[in-house]
Amino acid sequence: MPLYHYSEEPGIGQFVPRLLASRPDQQARVWAVDAPHAPLYWFPRDCPRVCFWPIATTAATDRAWFRAQTTARMVIAIEGAWLDQLRQTDLYEYRFSTEDFQPEGGAQPGPGYYVTERVVTPQSVVLLDDLLARLVAAGVEVRLVPSLWPLYHWLQQRTLHYSMIRMRNAQTEGVER
Repeated sequence: MPLYHYSEEPGIGQFVPRLLASRPDQQARVWAVDAPHAPLYWFPRDCPRVCFWPIATTAATDRAWFRAQTTARMVIAIEGAWLDQLRQTDLYEYRFSTEDFQPEGGAQPGPGYYVTERVVTPQSVVLLDDLLARLVAAGVEVRLVPSLWPLYHWLQQRTLHYSMIRMRNAQTEGVER
């Protein structure tokens, strides 16, 4: 099973572990993601997004709500202001072997994130363009919303699995654009 890292930068020859500003107490790491979670990263790096989908522990009522909304396997919401940038961004998919990584947090099976504290060289790199078409082909529903904050708060009261990425770049809560 390959692992992936996505970047707008072409030609990265080696990935060097780095500290995350949001986790200064942890070791420097290189991060990768498995194929089922890869669509979470098919966006411009700084694009804020709220992603959600049902998992085994999702309550029946939340699962029913999700299935009444969509037939997609996951929903990823972005602010409408990011649509043009999504359409214009090309990404580079760096592929790695799982041999170089371990599940983040040591969980097995993990939440799809893998880490290493070593310098790693990608096995290959592939250019990804037309990210919106790629998301749709992967069974992802992309929602354009004026603000991510209502969804952010609503999901925290539900049992759907969610991931909220780059929320520091979301429009200011309570401010209309």
